[in-house]
Amino acid sequence: MDFEHVPVLLDEIMEILNPRPGEVFVDCTLGGGGHSKAIIKRILPGGTLIGIDQDVNALNAAQRNLKEYSKNIVYVQSNYEKLDEIIAKHSPSGIDGILFDIGVSSHQLDEKERGFSYMQDSPLDMRMDRASDFSAWDLINNYSEEEITKIIRDYGEENWAKRIAKFIAEAREEKRIDTTGELVDIIKKAIPAGARRDGPHPAKRTFQAIRIFVNRELEVLENTLDTALKWLKKGGRIGVISFHSLEDRIVKEKFKYWALDCICPPEFPMCQCDKETLVKIITRKPVTASKRELEINPRARSAKFRAAQKL
Repeated sequence: MDFEHVPVLLDEIMEILNPRPGEVFVDCTLGGGGHSKAIIKRILPGGTLIGIDQDVNALNAAQRNLKEYSKNIVYVQSNYEKLDEIIAKHSPSGIDGILFDIGVSSHQLDEKERGFSYMQDSPLDMRMDRASDFSAWDLINNYSEEEITKIIRDYGEENWAKRIAKFIAEAREEKRIDTTGELVDIIKKAIPAGARRDGPHPAKRTFQAIRIFVNRELEVLENTLDTALKWLKKGGRIGVISFHSLEDRIVKEKFKYWALDCICPPEFPMCQCDKETLVKIITRKPVTASKRELEINPRARSAKFRAAQKL
């Protein structure tokens, strides 16, 4: 199956990140290489793209899709949480730009056996890195009802988290929950019919929460943003596409903190913290998909892009 990657907000991102000939750019979430293709065209001649993805299918697809540019691309199969050692190895003098595209790709959703989608019945998995020994199955079958409640509530912002966790705990007393279809049926039973009539698919928030937890997405994002800033050269640009309010909040708060020149309490008569302004925020509000893009790619509707430039 081809790893198709319809790159969201492509024109806006290229305009804001403004890759230029000879620059070094990092794509932390390579996917099928959609954003990377646009970046590499702009950094040639003389530029280098470092493409990172923990999904070997994505890397293989990107290598096929970008083969004409292979001399200028370094491929790294890894989680981007290892960004520090990746850049130290491949561009020790620093980088000019970096892009994060957070979350699950369209291909991963469509690839039935990965278990990311609540629309098709498949093994309960949801690992982006298939070498990982912890999957959605382990979470659903082995975590306590209280732990599952907290995960669904915190990462899925699901109002029915407690009831869903209760129904999961009761169902697994009868038999182990092995497939996404079984889990969807349990969620549908847990959420009252009236609440299911409006809004998104009843399993959407729970599946999102499980995926984020299994892949440690929020924790990895928060830790890695500081690493990215450290390696950016003066004038370097950082951009993040998020599809979830929790991810967007992390990015917004991190950029805001970097942009502050003082973090002293307001009652202090003068600054004592010596905090420096590290970035200029380029996007005062997140960039979202145009009506035209949404007609072509409905999955772009929840995408938000924020960017900053290192001072």
